[in-house]
Amino acid sequence: MSTVHVHVIVRGRVQGVGFRWFTQSAAESLGVAGTVRNCADGTVKAELEGPEEDVDSVVAMLHRGPGMSRVDGVETMPAAVTGMSGFRVTG
Repeated sequence: MSTVHVHVIVRGRVQGVGFRWFTQSAAESLGVAGTVRNCADGTVKAELEGPEEDVDSVVAMLHRGPGMSRVDGVETMPAAVTGMSGFRVTG
């Protein structure tokens, strides 16, 4: 299974509803590394790196989000693998 790295932008009601913690939990449950943060424009941005199938599973979870969220769109962009380890909320 190949390792991939993706940048993810999630739009909708995704701030103030536990979205970053949901993302961290989803990623950690599958052993996916990365970061997640709130942005000034109201989006949540994440970087995910790990086995392609596991990263795809996390992205699928982000389309649903936690219960209080409303996801209007998820944009993913491939990026170069950097050897990330662990997962952290950065902002």
